Amino acid sequence: MKYTSAVLLGGAASVVSAGSYCSDAVQDILGNFFCPGGVKQIKYDGLDIPGKYRAVASMDNSGTCTYEDKTYSGPIAPYDEGLSLHFRGPLHLNNVAVYTPGKSKRDAPKVAHSKRHGHQHLHKKHHEQNEERAVGDMVVATIGGQVVSWVNTYAGPTADAAADAAPPAATTAASSPAESYPTKQSSSSKTSKGSSSSSSSSTPITGDFVRSAYYSAADGTADGLVFLANVGSPGVSGTWDTVWGSSLAYVNEDGSSAAASPCVLKDKLLDDTQEIAIFSDSPCDASCGTTRPDSVAYKGFEGSSKVFVAEFSMPDSGKTGSGLNMPAFWLLNAAIPRTAQYASCSCWKGDNESPLQGGCGELDVVEILSSGDTRAKSTFHFANGVGDSHYIDRPVNSPIKVAVVMDAASSTVSIKVLDDFDFGTSLTSEQVQDMVNDEQDTSLFSILSFAS
Repeated sequence: MKYTSAVLLGGAASVVSAGSYCSDAVQDILGNFFCPGGVKQIKYDGLDIPGKYRAVASMDNSGTCTYEDKTYSGPIAPYDEGLSLHFRGPLHLNNVAVYTPGKSKRDAPKVAHSKRHGHQHLHKKHHEQNEERAVGDMVVATIGGQVVSWVNTYAGPTADAAADAAPPAATTAASSPAESYPTKQSSSSKTSKGSSSSSSSSTPITGDFVRSAYYSAADGTADGLVFLANVGSPGVSGTWDTVWGSSLAYVNEDGSSAAASPCVLKDKLLDDTQEIAIFSDSPCDASCGTTRPDSVAYKGFEGSSKVFVAEFSMPDSGKTGSGLNMPAFWLLNAAIPRTAQYASCSCWKGDNESPLQGGCGELDVVEILSSGDTRAKSTFHFANGVGDSHYIDRPVNSPIKVAVVMDAASSTVSIKVLDDFDFGTSLTSEQVQDMVNDEQDTSLFSILSFAS
């Protein structure tokens, strides 16, 4: 996350539909504009704009950093690349879940889960269990005395295959029962009648979503994800030097210092100086591109359609000063922290000489821009970046549940405060569509459209 008050970024013009920029916005002392009241939903539309960014080609601990152009295109690019989740205190993180397209198994048996255990990476082939299962089915098995589960992607050998491809590694089973999340039809989640409603109803979401990663602070469970932070410590995990500073490392359960192996963040308040990052539990391979030497490197959450849901509060610490009492939740192209999140060697920064040359992607979901403020703004950072004057009310006294839905079918990203959500193991397409549909009360809704 970069500290910035910029609203419009990049070379492409942004077209904002009626109701997005308020005529009576007020500018604060730092130059940020705010509408008079908070909203419950901010939607970014028309994201299918091709571009390119400067990817890190090489990096070493002596200070060498070289770049190469990487082009992207597609309905949600470059946000279809692996993303990492980031949280800065003062913030109490209750729950996190990541959902990706897949077939729900309504009658899957309930499964056991581990509490406060390190992440298990089980890389065995299970062709014999999968032979009678369809792609997308939930597979549950006991391996080494532990119940594990995974979504089956093995469809059998192809005609020209030399050998069967192994299905994905099993992960520790989810802590919640395997029943799907019940459908809810609240009055505040129906499609609005305003001019912007067509973006959410013209291209309905199809197919169910399954929970691929999950964290519960109360239960002390973490499945399909790993906690990291920029706290690298040679001899523990990650690294540190005077050139690039601290690298990513495993972070201890307090979120305060490096750990030797994956830990589950305990149920606690992150203080003003703490940041934690959440990646998938898949270690990096060549597909990750360049990573900082001696750093801890994991893949982000990939795909052009995905759902992130987080429950958190942002208490007022009463502190003032640079970077204090400014909590935030944001998403990054995972390539950024894998090199240098807070140094110059990353794909975050664009090239002003080329109109479509921008950063590789950051989405500030809810970000406090000044100490103690109660207005949390959202901003897109990449070649076609945009933000507006609307804000979501900071959850000071009680937690809120926020969904970030990236939908390939409509080239839309929706940030929405949910009235209710139970972090179940699956979502129907209707439930995901409900997260994208415009707020019925248009005073609680803002949409921003991109134009090529």
